[in-house]
Amino acid sequence: MQRRAQRDQRDQRAKRLHRVLVCAAAVPVMLVAAGCSSDSGSGDSTDKAANAAASASASPSPTVEAAAYGKLPEPCKVLSKKTLKDLVPESKSGKEGKSDDISTRANCSWNSLDNNGVKGSQFRWLNVSMLRFESDVARGPADKLAQEYLEKQVQDAQASEGAKSTKSEPVPGTGDEATAVRYELKKKEGTFKQQTVVARVENVVVTIDYNGAGLAGDKSPSADDLAKDAKKAAKEAVAAVSEANGAGGGKASGAPSKSASKSPSQSASKDASDEPSGGASKSPSKKPASKS
Repeated sequence: MQRRAQRDQRDQRAKRLHRVLVCAAAVPVMLVAAGCSSDSGSGDSTDKAANAAASASASPSPTVEAAAYGKLPEPCKVLSKKTLKDLVPESKSGKEGKSDDISTRANCSWNSLDNNGVKGSQFRWLNVSMLRFESDVARGPADKLAQEYLEKQVQDAQASEGAKSTKSEPVPGTGDEATAVRYELKKKEGTFKQQTVVARVENVVVTIDYNGAGLAGDKSPSADDLAKDAKKAAKEAVAAVSEANGAGGGKASGAPSKSASKSPSQSASKDASDEPSGGASKSPSKKPASKS
């Protein structure tokens, strides 16, 4: 009996040892399996990150159509001698305004006083201003910016302080769009008849301010005649802008601006937000000039 009990104990120890050896042998296999599983997950993550980076790099950068016109004509030469003779007959030359960049902003003005002594005098004042816009990725294409500025110019003219009998009308056949605003402004020197024509051709806005008055008892000029002359000047100035850009006086075939759409002209964009309506609100307050 004692021997049989000893044999049973030896058999149980052998069985336990066998189980331990089997488990020990299984551990490396489990580790290897776990390692393969971990490597597979890491590879998937890396592939996903690479795909995301490739997708991001393939996304296009924001762009905007470049401006059609890249320059402005000389402001004091946009109107013909005949037109100047008709509108400001006593003016000898125009006065060019100061500008930080004449390719973006330019203007010229003329004074005319036909002094007839005790018989009265006729006063005329004419101003041509041009503002060119560049495309801006953040704010939009140049022609849209120019259109917004035109609307602002028209609103400023319509809201001129002290204006009476204000009227507005479209001006066909002048650039891409144009509007004429007229009103009267009474001053101690006389009643001034103001005409403002704002026109857009592509990315350039042209503003014509023209006013006249009969002084020292002379009769006031015809508002219809002044309006006709102002519209003629606007059409001529718009054609000069197109010609300066190689469009042959056409509406929109000028050479495109060399400025890249990602590097817009800051000065034109800035001017669009702060520039008032040229001489629309200021010109009638000018005092008559002495005879040239």
